[in-house]
Amino acid sequence: MFTSVRDDLRTTLDEIRDAGLFKPERVISTPQNASVAVTAGGAPAGGDVLNFCANNYLGLADHPEVVAAAKDALDRWGYGMASVRFICGTQEIHKELEQRLSAFLGQEDTILYSSCFDANGGVFETLLGAEDAVISDALNHASIIDGIRLSKARRLRYANRDLAELETRLKESQDARRRLIVTDGVFSMDGYVAPLAEICDLADRYDAMVMVDDSHAVGFVGPNGRGTPELHGVMDRVDILTGTLGKALGGASGGYVAARAEIVALLRQRSRPYLFSNSLAPVIAAASIKVLDLLESAGELRDRLNANTALFRSRMTEEGFDVLPGDHAIAPVMIGDAAEAGRMAELLLERGVYVIGFSYPVVPMGAARIRVQLSAAHSEGDVLEAVSAFVAARASL
Repeated sequence: MFTSVRDDLRTTLDEIRDAGLFKPERVISTPQNASVAVTAGGAPAGGDVLNFCANNYLGLADHPEVVAAAKDALDRWGYGMASVRFICGTQEIHKELEQRLSAFLGQEDTILYSSCFDANGGVFETLLGAEDAVISDALNHASIIDGIRLSKARRLRYANRDLAELETRLKESQDARRRLIVTDGVFSMDGYVAPLAEICDLADRYDAMVMVDDSHAVGFVGPNGRGTPELHGVMDRVDILTGTLGKALGGASGGYVAARAEIVALLRQRSRPYLFSNSLAPVIAAASIKVLDLLESAGELRDRLNANTALFRSRMTEEGFDVLPGDHAIAPVMIGDAAEAGRMAELLLERGVYVIGFSYPVVPMGAARIRVQLSAAHSEGDVLEAVSAFVAARASL
């Protein structure tokens, strides 16, 4: 049987390559940082390149205090739990992290997951039934889309950040028992920020709940890094927050749902990704607590990230590149053609700048781009070197 399947799969893979949509995996041989060593795939001699494609927003992925906390936790708590939470997979370190996240995010309780993908996958099915409705931004993350598909709730979409269409969907679903508006806090392919204050106003008007996936904001957006709800002054008006420990909060893995106490209590009883997945590794839990400690005095890191972002965006615009507007550390450089975006990324790697071309199905057809991600770990010189590399790569296309 597999002989015929193999031929079909090879044909599909060839079609992906021919369309310029194949996504190779480059291998790095160093810890994650502003500069990494790439062992193959067109890197310059020696392999050292500037890394402008990691979600390492605050530069904490290889922070010495985070690494030390992880080492200490390995000795104290062991390597893994070999169990799910409700059997014998809950240690004190897990409860402490949940309490710390709740306090940091201004929510009543928090539940940990192995990833934010799992967190988003476990919310909708648990809270919503066939008599309910979920209203989702059209550009929400794939994990939200998949999570919604797992539920029996009525599904409605509104165009990205389109408040008028959101209100229309709320009017259309007034017969539902429960309604949940769900949006990314920051849309990862564009760097656009959701208008949470206005969304919360509509939710109040139409008696709906609000859920925000704040994975690309928690830790560095807002005056104290508490994310888009803090940025918009609606921390007490968002009912459900999901997020990841795998970006600004240390960069390892793990996710969470921070929400009203009753919501978290029900998730502990019925959320399938929580009930049937191993507990978060204690090493990650302990390191994440250290990250939360560091965030209390991370104003300088956030300032440096903002300065790097502003510098890159302004210089690239001056050089005539099409950078999507905004002030987020995600700075998409629009290319359009998928093959050209991939070739541009290869040329940049040859010039010592590691970025990735994004194309369909990650972004819409014809909207290929290079998503540059700034970090507090970058120096001003790193940023200017990246701009120079873009200019040189464009001349070589």
